[in-house]
Amino acid sequence: MRTHKATQCVHAGGHEDPHTRGDTTPLYTSSSFEYLDREDFPYPRAFNTPNQEAVVDKLCELEGAEDGLLFSSGMAAVSTATLSLVSPGEHVVMLDQLYGGTHAFATEEFTRMGIEYSFVDTDADAIVAAITPKTRLIMIESPTNPLLQILDVRRVAEAARERGILTLTDNTFASPVGQNPLALGVDVVAHSGTKYLGGHSDLCCGAVLSSRVLIERVRAMARNLGGSLNAITCYLLERSLKTLSLRFERQASNALAIARFLEDHPSVDAVNYPGLPGFRGHELARSQMSCFGAMLSFEIGRNASLSVPDFLHRLKLITPALSLGGIESLISCPAEVSHDRMSPEERHRVGITDSLIRLSVGIEHVDDLTADLGQALV
Repeated sequence: MRTHKATQCVHAGGHEDPHTRGDTTPLYTSSSFEYLDREDFPYPRAFNTPNQEAVVDKLCELEGAEDGLLFSSGMAAVSTATLSLVSPGEHVVMLDQLYGGTHAFATEEFTRMGIEYSFVDTDADAIVAAITPKTRLIMIESPTNPLLQILDVRRVAEAARERGILTLTDNTFASPVGQNPLALGVDVVAHSGTKYLGGHSDLCCGAVLSSRVLIERVRAMARNLGGSLNAITCYLLERSLKTLSLRFERQASNALAIARFLEDHPSVDAVNYPGLPGFRGHELARSQMSCFGAMLSFEIGRNASLSVPDFLHRLKLITPALSLGGIESLISCPAEVSHDRMSPEERHRVGITDSLIRLSVGIEHVDDLTADLGQALV
């Protein structure tokens, strides 16, 4: 029976204990399992323990994937997937506005590994134009971090497939509730599970989801690199996923209201949020997302009477902190945090200014959030 996302979050995946018939997946803390008379025995670094598989099954249902792997961080997921799909001498096309950690992974590691790469604008035409005879992978995000730009994912996926090129998208910002890239034609989806999948700012994990054939390629590399996830975190992640739809829908609703509030505020020059009708990419986002998400960014106005540090220090409820996607609202200056490893010139080129603020909207009452922003912006 085909079910809705909210139902999939609760009921998909899991592992039944035949002895107790409990309603939740048992926590299997073993790192050692008997192997005699078994063809495929569990081992954490083989990515096949019961707690790992219980979460993968749920995520596969949510993303429409055949198979997947869990990792100890989002970067472990992205880096392992990338290195399993690209070889020395081959070429990768990447968005300028990929997550700062992914950007740093490419600029600091690819040349040493003999992998060629090109950074391009968040534009399908620019991606196609950057393809070379050596291109084997296109890495994208939509919405992008932190400017929330929207890419025509279908068009990129179609162009890549026509040329025999694989596509990988980081779907962290949208979550499986807000967008399903595999249904848009993408080959591989990655998540930083630290964010919305975990949702409570207390887990560090990642995931890669795709076809069985491609996941086997990723699995072979993953076993060598060893970025597997322990049973306790898997157990907590599965529990968190049961409320993903509930959390994300509330967060997205709050984000739209806050974006409208900031759009009208005299101390704010610009608001980046796909749910605003005047935002470039709004209609495209409507066509490929089921909701507009819970991330937004905005520019402190040039005529504002306070600096970015002053504004952040004035907040009483919203916390200036790393990461995103938790039930509490978190705020940061990307130039100082998520994209600090990019050079000032690179940040300027892609539009990440020192006055850009990124807001991860939580599940608090929206009136309290807007009141906090309002008093801090005065």
